[in-house]
Amino acid sequence: MTSPRLYSGMQPSADSLQIGNYIGALLQWRELQRDYDAYFSVVDLHALTQPHDAAELREKTRRTAAQYIAAGIEPESSTLYVQSHVRAHAELAWILNTITGFGEAGRMTQFKDKSSRYGTEATSVGLFAYPVLMAADILLYQTDVVPVGDDQRQHIELTRDLAERFNARYGETFVIPEAITQKETARIYDLQNPTSKMSKSSESHAGVLWLLDEPSVTRKKIMRAVTDDEGSVRFDRDAKPGVSNLLTIFSALSGRPVSAIEDDFAGSGYGDFKKALAEVVLAEFEPVRSRALELLDDPAELDRILSVNAEKADAVADATLSDVYDRVGLLRRR
Repeated sequence: MTSPRLYSGMQPSADSLQIGNYIGALLQWRELQRDYDAYFSVVDLHALTQPHDAAELREKTRRTAAQYIAAGIEPESSTLYVQSHVRAHAELAWILNTITGFGEAGRMTQFKDKSSRYGTEATSVGLFAYPVLMAADILLYQTDVVPVGDDQRQHIELTRDLAERFNARYGETFVIPEAITQKETARIYDLQNPTSKMSKSSESHAGVLWLLDEPSVTRKKIMRAVTDDEGSVRFDRDAKPGVSNLLTIFSALSGRPVSAIEDDFAGSGYGDFKKALAEVVLAEFEPVRSRALELLDDPAELDRILSVNAEKADAVADATLSDVYDRVGLLRRR
């Protein structure tokens, strides 16, 4: 029996992924790949919607792929590839653009947020069409399920709408994907500003735990994390956002409930709690960091792995695109 198919991806927007990416995506992808025919992409075409340096983008793409593998994504069993290596992504995106309403694209929350923040002159057509390319990413592989956080649900709804619209207009072509909510991990917040989500795009890196940071840097960031004056290790997101954030990280990486960790540190100061958390984080990060750096030391082998997987992705994507071209009436080259 064929396993249901899964698709997900992340942008190569930083030299290193951060702990929120690791807990919120990579750990869950690692589990999901056991039950699904999984396709994981480094979505470098999406990264073009922001100003960038070409050499840096290539390096970030490799570094992101290396961290996928180091965190447990298995390129021998899952299909791990770079988005731009499969040309069908861009080609299907154009076809889907032609059936996407201007109004529905303009209602996408992320586009509205970014365009209002940076202004229309600094907002590209690529950013406007970003959700359509995301729909193409998913539909190319006849994807059954897409693991998403709440911030991406609107994009999955657009993907479903476009698939249904295409099927109704041109005949049954696409599987209608379902969103699966990733396991509840709670949002990871910035260590220096625990009311703001930890992000690869944070202006300051002081509150971000990067997977590829030196261990001494990671330890120092945890020891300097913002807490409060109360001195008690207990979870209260409103009254104690800093301590609550650290408890969330501790729980996610140790697999222990927050209540058990609170009991362990009842009567202890924040210093002991942070030291213990640093050990948990470093024990998780170090094997990942070492493996990722090992892969990056041999870029030819990493490129070979990505090339082999791109060929696997190509085979599926090209079959879908061929059906799409036939359905919409494009004359094929003989």
